[in-house]
Amino acid sequence: MLRKILDGVSAGLMITIGCSVYLACTSKVVGAVLFAVALLTICYKGLSLFTGKVGYIPEKHGKEEVSALLLGLLGNAIATCALGYLVGLALPNLQASAQVLYESKLTQEWWQTFIRAIFCGVLMYVAVSVYRENKTIVGILFAVPVFILSGFEHSIANMAYFGISAQVSFDAFLFILIVIAGNAVGGMLLPVLQGKLSIGKKKNCDGKEIANEKSN
Repeated sequence: MLRKILDGVSAGLMITIGCSVYLACTSKVVGAVLFAVALLTICYKGLSLFTGKVGYIPEKHGKEEVSALLLGLLGNAIATCALGYLVGLALPNLQASAQVLYESKLTQEWWQTFIRAIFCGVLMYVAVSVYRENKTIVGILFAVPVFILSGFEHSIANMAYFGISAQVSFDAFLFILIVIAGNAVGGMLLPVLQGKLSIGKKKNCDGKEIANEKSN
């Protein structure tokens, strides 16, 4: 259990660094591209990031997988909030930028936040799945800047921004919960549409899954 939480903490550390460089850049495009260092490290090191793992729940959703996902999320939250707060203390200019971001995000309607989070979840699944299946970082290098520049909402990144801003409120807590839910829906959307569900899959005599035949 501790290992799963620590993997989440490590991923949260990298997301906090990604958020910090984004806030530090005067160019949003440059900041969005540099943010990708976070997901690159997470994928290469096999760390536990909620938005990168939730899309695989439709394929494998046993007790162990769900537990790992939630423990990783806990680690993500601990790291981004605590380390983000330290970044804000050490770099007041970043704290000021994060406070502006914090206030702007809380002006959104809840349904706007949810929709933005869904699209971010889709892109995060694309980034991670392309890396896993094709051993290429192209998905990460494009999907990360796209979700940032589009204004889509990433739950773990928002935890880091809020931590850096040193702002705490019940509205912020509800905002994060909505984004988590939206990221989960978005992350699982493509797998569900592609039929990557463990329910009803046929198995051979050895217990291995038989690939479903696709019609042209």
